[in-house]
Amino acid sequence: MARRSLALLAVSLALLQVASAARSWLTQFTTDGTVRTGYDAAGQKVMMLNLDRSSGPAGFNSKELFLYGEFSIEMKLIRGNSAGTVSCFYLSSGTDDWRDEIDMEFMGNSSGQPVVLNTNVWANGDGKKEHQFDLWFDPSADYHTYTIIWNPENILFKVDNVFIRSFKRYADLPYPSSKPMTLHATLWDGSYWATEKGKVPVDWNNAPFVVSYRSFYANACVSGGACRAGSDGWMHRQLDAAEWGTVRWAERNYMRYNYCQDGWRFSQGLPAECSRN
Repeated sequence: MARRSLALLAVSLALLQVASAARSWLTQFTTDGTVRTGYDAAGQKVMMLNLDRSSGPAGFNSKELFLYGEFSIEMKLIRGNSAGTVSCFYLSSGTDDWRDEIDMEFMGNSSGQPVVLNTNVWANGDGKKEHQFDLWFDPSADYHTYTIIWNPENILFKVDNVFIRSFKRYADLPYPSSKPMTLHATLWDGSYWATEKGKVPVDWNNAPFVVSYRSFYANACVSGGACRAGSDGWMHRQLDAAEWGTVRWAERNYMRYNYCQDGWRFSQGLPAECSRN
């Protein structure tokens, strides 16, 4: 009897720890629009962003401001025809014309077409640094981990365990280095831009559109405060030879757009970093 009671106590404590961890994750954010919470089959807390014609955009936003860090989250994207929608995981210093921003944006697709991941970096309002990739898996079938590492030397983008991009800092060029940023996850109607350059808008007959997020992780320096324990793991992180190999693999096989190859867009000359990378 005592052994059974101890077993029940252990199970109860484990469930309590899971619930506590879920609550602590959620309490780090404010929400906008239609946001629901629930649990997956493993008992992990899930945040679900919902979009329909009347609801408007949905999202959650960190209460803290960060200046450098490693940030990751697991996402399961919209099933079926998600054309025109944009699901995001990004950092931003604000909405002004001089903002800094680091983006991972998932552009919806017509059923059967690859989902495009748009990565971008803004510094002092200067964006147009896009690298876009067709994802090599179905991101709506299961959760996948998306990571941004932002440090004083470079910005790294990772999908699951695969690095796909490194944006290097140059002393004479704009780089996000002085403006604290909040972390955001959003779902919105990007019909004017998201799918085939706006040719395929949202079909509201497929609504509601739902994106699920779980397992948020951040090890970062909080604005006005100290860096958290473990920051040595990312503060000077750069890619090694094998990791550069995965970047080249992604570029060779799945890159859809590289701003450094867009002479029509930059008719007066490509951005300076393009000749240095």
